[in-house]
Amino acid sequence: MNLLPIRFLAACAVAFAATGALAVHAATRDEQEHACRGDALRLCAADVPHKDRIAACMKQHYDQLSPGCQAMFDRPPPAGRASGERR
Repeated sequence: MNLLPIRFLAACAVAFAATGALAVHAATRDEQEHACRGDALRLCAADVPHKDRIAACMKQHYDQLSPGCQAMFDRPPPAGRASGERR
């Protein structure tokens, strides 16, 4: 039995729950996993099973995430602007 998919899904669920990266706090872990599973496998498979690396990878590839998965993350600040910086 190949445990990689099980470990990957578990790591994704933990990464979403533990990093504070979620914008939609009402989403359940199952909803988060369903929305982002394909994107995580496509973009961040090399980071499994490291939850912090998966979450960082997903944030790094925000523009490449599906709309449903993007909804699970806060939009990153525009390039060249520090977070909290005002105009």
